[in-house]
Amino acid sequence: MNEGANVQTFFGIPFNIGNDVPGLIAAAIVFFLMFFLSRRIEMKPTGKQNVIEWIIDFTNSIIKSTMPGRDGQKFGLLIFTLFSFIFVSNQLGLMLQITVNNVTYVKSPTANVMTTMTLAFMVLLLAHFLGVKKFGFRGYFKNTYLSPIPFLLPISVLEEFTNFLTLALRLYGNIYSGEVLLKLIYKFSKVYGIASFVPAVPLEIIWQGFSVFIGSIQAYVFVTLTMVYISQKVEKE
Repeated sequence: MNEGANVQTFFGIPFNIGNDVPGLIAAAIVFFLMFFLSRRIEMKPTGKQNVIEWIIDFTNSIIKSTMPGRDGQKFGLLIFTLFSFIFVSNQLGLMLQITVNNVTYVKSPTANVMTTMTLAFMVLLLAHFLGVKKFGFRGYFKNTYLSPIPFLLPISVLEEFTNFLTLALRLYGNIYSGEVLLKLIYKFSKVYGIASFVPAVPLEIIWQGFSVFIGSIQAYVFVTLTMVYISQKVEKE
């Protein structure tokens, strides 16, 4: 999508408002949604409390499948927050898109490669930090790059770059392509009047439903790979 850019400078640092606003909106939605769901917690969950407990159980199951035991429990809040943010971000552009002066201020943040690359970089940086924290730099280097055999060092280094790219681009590509197709269907609906509008309506509904499914799967895949990469750094090869 060839969209314009609204770049503002604060304290000498340029910010692309068209990229930043969608992320802030998604973060605000997650905050207020979780705030609403977590009010008046009871021992016997009902209604909205069931929703947030289901999300917590779901994200905890992801952790247990990749890092069982007490070591994985400390990542519960991280994976819960990351999954919630990415899920909402993936769905935001399906519900609403607002464009002003060729700059889209309301869209899926994850349809922008800078957002997904930032998330991927944060995840991998955290994984390396935790590895150094647990084993020390020497033990971390040996466990990450010299195991099971030192001969694999070049491949291990290359793998770190491919992990970063695939983690970021998989999420971006799926969400971006979904939004592109929705826009194409919308434009098609106006080309031949009623003759194109009628078939475009079910196409739009079907693709939106499919995009919701894809957005959910991509949130799950991202946080699962996050735990895989962290476990590789904090557990012995």
